[in-house]
Amino acid sequence: MMTTVMKYSSIKKISVFGRLIRPEHWIKNLLVFVALFFSFSFDRNAFYQATLAFIAFSLFASSIYIINDIFDKEKDRLHPLKRKRPIASGKIRIWQAIIIALVLIVLAVLLSYFISEKLLLIGIVYFVLNLSYSISLKHIPIVDTMIVALGFVLRVMAGAYAIDVSISHWLLLCTFFISLFLAFGKRKHEMSILDLQGERKHRKSIAEYTEGFISQMLAITAGISVVFYSLYTIDPSTVSRFGSDNLIYTTPIVVFGVLRYFYLLYNKNDGGDPVNIFSKDLPLILDVVAWIVAVLLIYYF
Repeated sequence: MMTTVMKYSSIKKISVFGRLIRPEHWIKNLLVFVALFFSFSFDRNAFYQATLAFIAFSLFASSIYIINDIFDKEKDRLHPLKRKRPIASGKIRIWQAIIIALVLIVLAVLLSYFISEKLLLIGIVYFVLNLSYSISLKHIPIVDTMIVALGFVLRVMAGAYAIDVSISHWLLLCTFFISLFLAFGKRKHEMSILDLQGERKHRKSIAEYTEGFISQMLAITAGISVVFYSLYTIDPSTVSRFGSDNLIYTTPIVVFGVLRYFYLLYNKNDGGDPVNIFSKDLPLILDVVAWIVAVLLIYYF
């Protein structure tokens, strides 16, 4: 009986720890592999280095999630979903969370330094940027979403430094604007939920957004994202790397993905968690698979 209780208690602690560090959000760090994919350097060492960079950024990200939850614990208790988070619900004490965050930061720094000093620099910039976000920048409209988008660009840059390759400026700009597009989509979804609950005051920046402004920003960032992707596909260095100018024909696949997200956001009121959408919406999953297959076919054939 005692053994069963101890096992249950251990499982419960692991579950709480998992919700604290949010490993399901590590999927965002797959952007670290973008440079590897577009360089087509699929040798064992490059994959190994990129994988270590992925782990390092996941550790950095989890430490930031914890720090953000510490700063947001009072406001999270007003949120219909976030009130269940370990720190907001009191299942993990502040001092425990701080120790866990510090351990993750130390591990991330050591691993980054082992891979590359440039990667360590990017990791530190990412951490400081997100720490600033947690402390104050997330309360400033527009700046809050731009910080989120910059975080994704840094992930792509980290992957490039990890395997020591250059990456297209067009691709970095495309990453920034598509991330900005998703960030505004998330804000729209948060506005909808908090309006239903009468809790728009949950975050100052959200309280200052309007439905019309968010809709305009979504349209603008979506359009710019497609334009920059198109420019990447016809860039001379891209054409040279692929040995073909056919990559431009993958643009409709990208457009479908953007429009599908628009559809889910406005017709299904879904968009609070892009990770959840991209992992569960079958049309989007098939769209991503189709894009990957198309890119590989163009490169190899």
